Amino acid sequence: LIGQVALSQSAEEIIQRAEDLLKGKSCKGSFVMRVVTPDYTREMRMDSWWIGNEKALIIVRTPKKEAGNKTLKIKNEMWSYLKNTETTIKIPPSMMLQSWNGSDFTNDDLVRESNLVKDYSQRIVAVEVTAGEKCWKIELTPRPEAPVVWGKLIYWVRQKDGLSARVEYLDERGKLMRTMEFSEYQRMGGRMLPARWTMINNAKPGHQTEFSMLNVSFDIEISDRIFSFQELEKGN
Repeated sequence: LIGQVALSQSAEEIIQRAEDLLKGKSCKGSFVMRVVTPDYTREMRMDSWWIGNEKALIIVRTPKKEAGNKTLKIKNEMWSYLKNTETTIKIPPSMMLQSWNGSDFTNDDLVRESNLVKDYSQRIVAVEVTAGEKCWKIELTPRPEAPVVWGKLIYWVRQKDGLSARVEYLDERGKLMRTMEFSEYQRMGGRMLPARWTMINNAKPGHQTEFSMLNVSFDIEISDRIFSFQELEKGN
């Protein structure tokens, strides 16, 4: 069965399509990020603009204390704008593995965001049922010299619609460090999407970060001005 599936669709094609379905060539959206720990839960509402994996701007809207804080990404570089102090900080390489906005995502997640096909070799290893759906189970191994932090990824893609179902992130010793689970599939922005993304921190039990999409539009015109320092420091 795996051989037949692989003949009609390569692991690389399956991963590329799953990633494209999540992102589109460009997108604009609003979402709620909920950070859950054993001690507290906190929520932030944000707006974001993306052009592929090349450029992104994310603006915090609530809570009031953090409203107006922004993240700008251009290719492999990233800047943070802090509204209270009106300062812009370039994130140095040494801070790439630090938490982004107190979540279970790192700065590196945003910067390297999905160069999966370029940075990893893919191989279909099984067909498995995950969350009630038959999925391709694909193993992603870093290519030599790829600038990645993971030793291996295991990626489940739903056969019925090609959407991402789950991703496991393993360190270089093969230890499971975190798990991304996709759920609440629904039509948004003219396409089927998982409206909730949950990053479970396997290294820190009880810690997870949930993204719930409020609205999203795909393949729209986004002015390059959005991704400028002028926009970053505008203070809106």
